[in-house]
Amino acid sequence: MLERFLLTFPTAGATAPIPHSTLASLQDELGGAVFGGGLLRVHTVDSARGADACVAAGFTEFAGRIQCFAFDWLGRQFSLDATRGERNDPGVLMFEPGTAEALEVPATFSTFFDEELVDYADAALASEFFSQWLEASGSVPAFNECAGYRTPLFVGGEDTISNLEITEMDVYWHLIAELRSTTRGVPPSSQIRRVDID
Repeated sequence: MLERFLLTFPTAGATAPIPHSTLASLQDELGGAVFGGGLLRVHTVDSARGADACVAAGFTEFAGRIQCFAFDWLGRQFSLDATRGERNDPGVLMFEPGTAEALEVPATFSTFFDEELVDYADAALASEFFSQWLEASGSVPAFNECAGYRTPLFVGGEDTISNLEITEMDVYWHLIAELRSTTRGVPPSSQIRRVDID
């Protein structure tokens, strides 16, 4: 696992494929690693626990199904999905804070890195948008940060570099959870004039 991925997205200290395609082996070998100059990060056991809690608060309908293992520069969380794939090779979900959507990635855990992220890097990681962000800002988010939308797309924000800012991941996800809860059931064409966050 990760043969093609590591050739495409090299990082210091990660040169050999992972012998077993399990969440534990990924965290043991690459937990805390950053790939593509900040494009993707692999969760440690502790950061995964925090991400699971943040995603569960924002996407309550997925309670009990969330096992985050990686995240990208936009704060999108990649999670195992035991309801798809095989028992020993689950599917993958992407929780997208900017759009407040959960998307089924067309890959299993064993193929996610070597196929999905290599063959479809822009669709999976917004790699072209990341290049534009770096050119405009020069700022790579730290491991506990992301480039979050000032005004999320699901409340009328624009999908532009000028609508992004570096923010702490847990703060961003907390705000997204509050906004998603507040706006649930509001028709897409409705204009939201004000949202109060506790």
